[in-house]
Amino acid sequence: MRLAPIAVTAALACLLVCGTAHAARVDKVAVLGLDEAMTDNVRSAVTLVAASGKEISARRLAYLVRAAEDETREALEPFGYYSPIITVDYERNNGSAGTVTITVVPGDPVRVRREHVAIDGAGARDRYLSEDLAKFKPEVGDVFDHQLYEASKIRISRRLSQRGYFDADFASRRVEVTRADNAADIDLVWNSGRRYDMGPIDFQQTPHAILRQSVLDKLVYWDTGSYYHQGKLDRLRDSLTALDYFSSVMINPLPDQAVDGQVPIDVVLTPAKRSIYTAGLSYGTDSGAGVRLGLERRYVNDRGHKALAQLDYAQRRKTLTAQYRIPAFAWVDGWYTVSAQAADEQTDYMDSRRIELVASRSGKINRHLNVVASLHALRERWSYAADDDGDPLTEPAFRYATFTYPSLRAEYIDADDRVFPRNGRAGTLMLRGGVEGAGSDADFGQIRATASWYRGIGERGRIIARGELGHTFTEELVAMPPSLRFFAGGDRSIRGYAWREVGPRVEGSDGKLYALGARNVATGGIEYEHYFTPSWGAAAFVDTGSAFDSTPDWRTGVGAGVRWRSPVGPLRLDIAHGLDSPDSSFQIYLSVGADL
Repeated sequence: MRLAPIAVTAALACLLVCGTAHAARVDKVAVLGLDEAMTDNVRSAVTLVAASGKEISARRLAYLVRAAEDETREALEPFGYYSPIITVDYERNNGSAGTVTITVVPGDPVRVRREHVAIDGAGARDRYLSEDLAKFKPEVGDVFDHQLYEASKIRISRRLSQRGYFDADFASRRVEVTRADNAADIDLVWNSGRRYDMGPIDFQQTPHAILRQSVLDKLVYWDTGSYYHQGKLDRLRDSLTALDYFSSVMINPLPDQAVDGQVPIDVVLTPAKRSIYTAGLSYGTDSGAGVRLGLERRYVNDRGHKALAQLDYAQRRKTLTAQYRIPAFAWVDGWYTVSAQAADEQTDYMDSRRIELVASRSGKINRHLNVVASLHALRERWSYAADDDGDPLTEPAFRYATFTYPSLRAEYIDADDRVFPRNGRAGTLMLRGGVEGAGSDADFGQIRATASWYRGIGERGRIIARGELGHTFTEELVAMPPSLRFFAGGDRSIRGYAWREVGPRVEGSDGKLYALGARNVATGGIEYEHYFTPSWGAAAFVDTGSAFDSTPDWRTGVGAGVRWRSPVGPLRLDIAHGLDSPDSSFQIYLSVGADL
């Protein structure tokens, strides 16, 4: 049934008076009376909108104006409005140009009157499918929204496939709309067929094999013949990807080749480049200019072992790290790791040398949580700059410490993008402690927690909040080496202050104050970033906190920076100033890399 014919007829008459041979143009098409979503759908459906601003014949324009009513009506049906009142007006502005206004009174929407949504066959007894049926939208009494209906239908069809009902098909798929009653009757039934099982899995490493079959078999945690579920294959894909042996992982279930209800699985793996070489330049206010060189072997042998060597060589801080990892699948995906690190630091604060051996077992509990249990053996020699008497002929009084202790570290990350998260949260919790006489020079226990939160603001902004808390349980802090104490200050702590500047300090013979390290630490900061282009942006931030033994001496810094979204992660150039020391110099920080 056509509504408001007088307005449409008048618009057509106005057009035809112009003569069929003359060119015409519509400058604007306005849609009134609808919400944003319906307006957008109408504008995308009405051909006249696409033709606006173009010179067309008057006859063609008359046809488009006449068709606009039907096109608008069809564009409203997906939202449940089947009986709208539509008025199309054409108003000439000047010359051959004009404006078309489509005014809509949506009327009463069509609502679901009866609903029969069911699954027949083996799937009728599947608890998870029953839960999906219970969540089907729209329900009786709801507006019959096509998008909700299609989304619910697709979700159940996809869940049938994910749970191994590969023969599932529709037994009934019908929606009857009675316009006179503004009512819709839904009849939707699936016949699930049988549920298939997990069949044999075939790993294909192409163009050549790099791992023995037994290593890959350990990743398959299910038994052949168990119920098929897509989640099992998703976890296998995550495990293969996390191992970093392969540049491509393709997992293909083959239900059309099932034998006795068991679906064979083909896994095609393309090896990644075996060796990764890294090189870069660095500069830090305390460490000076430096270079970083690294070599990682993704796979040392066909058992999947990995090796890493890295050298950070700066003017006043040098670190050499060697690491060997063995895949561990007995409990949860993870690694057995043995590492050794030698470090030499000669800064304004201290002269320190240490060697540390670490043996650890990591385990990925789920896709967000990773846990690492370690045993550390540390030998450290240090001398604080404040202990120097200023006599070049006198050797500094070095202190020595040996600590052997276990540690447990949990890492949690839930973010939409680890390189540049717009919505995410992350945190770490570390526990460690040693006993005097059992490999350590003093009794101690330590806990440290960090947290970060990311939230997108608009299309190009985001807020970043972060915090840190740490406490050391010991009666012999003086025996603790610097690497086991807490410091504050620097680009990952309190910007506006130099690295390790905040905390207990003593005056040296030269009159300068030197950090000693503290029993406790508490820091936090909030930052706003806004990107003016997809790659370039700016930031403003406030950081505060303290490293302290008993009473915190809070320090606050403010600053601004430039951001560039480089291919390897955001590059951050910040300048900040501490508010608690008006005469202190501005601090400049440069860092690059993934946020998480």
